[in-house]
This record gives sequence, structure tokens and C-alpha cells, in this order.
Amino acid sequence: MKLARSKIHRWGVYATERIPAGRKVIEYTGERISRRETKRRAEANDDLIYLFTLDDYWTIDGSVGGSGAEFINHSCEPNLVSRILKGHILYMSARTIAPGEELTVDYRFDKKVERVDCLCGAKNCRGTINLKD
Repeated sequence: MKLARSKIHRWGVYATERIPAGRKVIEYTGERISRRETKRRAEANDDLIYLFTLDDYWTIDGSVGGSGAEFINHSCEPNLVSRILKGHILYMSARTIAPGEELTVDYRFDKKVERVDCLCGAKNCRGTINLKD
């Protein structure tokens, strides 16, 4: 994998070799923080935040000790899916991924939080990173 400019948003992660379907591609790592700290950081940083909710209490902040997975952009037609297994956030390939293809995942932001426009360019783009009704 390599980091390069993205058409979707700022930087993206790209496959440097063929990735078969159903493979673990990367783990989303970073600092494990509480809900209170998550709220504080989200309110303090409205530009670049890399927070991934692990469970009802913990969030992973990829901006502190991240694996590079924090640069994987959103798409409404992603080639990765996220799986939480035994306290770890794993990105798995949803299908075969070709070399040079940008890695993407559906962020699935809650419909109750502030709407974020989507720039993925997918045929079936829902226009927002947030889930719809």
C-alpha cells in the first residue's frame, strides 16, 4: 500500500498489488480514548480528525500512532469493509482490489450527527457520508 493524493479527499491509500476478496488489508490503530475525550477532541478539531468508534466506551484516534488506515477515504461503493473483532478494527477487502486502486470504506456516519457531503464519485453515491433513513 502507498499514500498518495486522492480525488476523493486530500490523501488516500492505494493498493500496490492485487488484493484478493476477503483478506485482512490493514488494522485501524491509534490511541484508545474514552467517550469524554472523544467528544473533547471532536469539538476542538473540526478540520482533521481520525476518530473511529470501537464500542460504547472506547474510540480509536488514528491521528496518534495510526497505522495509515486513517487516510482511507469514504466511498458509497467501497472496496473495503470494517470489522470489529476482539477489540481490534480491521479493514477487510470486500472484493478483489486491483493494483493502483484507491482503498475506500463506507464511513456510515450516523444520520443524527451533522451532515457531511460525500465526494466519492460513485454511480450510486448517496450524496452524504451519513446514513440515510
